[in-house]
Amino acid sequence: MNPDQTLTPRGAVLALIVIAVVFGSNHVAARLAFDHGAGVATAVAVRSGVTALALFVLLRALGVAILLPRLTLARAVLVGALVALQSFCLYSSVARIPAALALLVFNIYPMLLALAVWVAGGERPSRAAFVAMPLALVGLVLALDVVNRAGDLQGRWAEIGAGVGWALGAAVTFTCVLFLTGHWLKDLDGRLRSFYAMGVTAVLVGTAAALTDAFAWPRDALGWTGLALLTLFYGSAITSLFVVLPRLPAAHFTVALNIEPIAVLLIAWVLLGQAVSPLQFVGALIVIAAITVPVLKR
Repeated sequence: MNPDQTLTPRGAVLALIVIAVVFGSNHVAARLAFDHGAGVATAVAVRSGVTALALFVLLRALGVAILLPRLTLARAVLVGALVALQSFCLYSSVARIPAALALLVFNIYPMLLALAVWVAGGERPSRAAFVAMPLALVGLVLALDVVNRAGDLQGRWAEIGAGVGWALGAAVTFTCVLFLTGHWLKDLDGRLRSFYAMGVTAVLVGTAAALTDAFAWPRDALGWTGLALLTLFYGSAITSLFVVLPRLPAAHFTVALNIEPIAVLLIAWVLLGQAVSPLQFVGALIVIAAITVPVLKR
């Protein structure tokens, strides 16, 4: 098959679902690593460093020029710094609450981005999007099990508040990444964007961890397995996404990636015992539908 050939709709959806599952597996593996001694900074630095190195080898093998003009380089470094913050926030959330719940909170970023674009003078969100935004919040309330714990909101917030806060921080930061990328780096090769993002993330997080003595390595074989798997899964997923994105029949097919939290719910339930109630699962489905439907209606 021609590597530049456009995928069929069925092939595009299937490929994106597989990528979403691999991305989700990365977060489950991260939780395994955290539960067995690995630190958040360690996971982010290792994952980003290995991925950046793999991308560097790929770009060199393909003969892609890596050096950028000074202004573009400065912008790429700033976006990379935001990616570093987003990565640290999301892994910090995964370390504190079930991975699926962390991803559900994080996945409000498409709605935040739509609002940011509108505020900046861009396209106004559709009517469906305005309906979906409060619906997604209702779904989050159910998914976070706030309803069942209505009589003990303070206790429930003590359990999940820090994790939810980190996930919200990741969503806001990733919104900034996408907004600035669309304005500053949209014409830059996607592989180069990711190389700089991963490289800057590895350098910043690695340096900060070294200066603050925050590196924490796994204490046993399970922890090392989790660290190796999260690096393998993330690198494989991001590389596959590079291959698939240019071959999609249309951009809106990327909504298939929103299945990631559902995949994580199932994987984490089987491997980590992170079970959720039926009402929480319904809430997760509402969030995914609220994010996905407005895009499909465009």
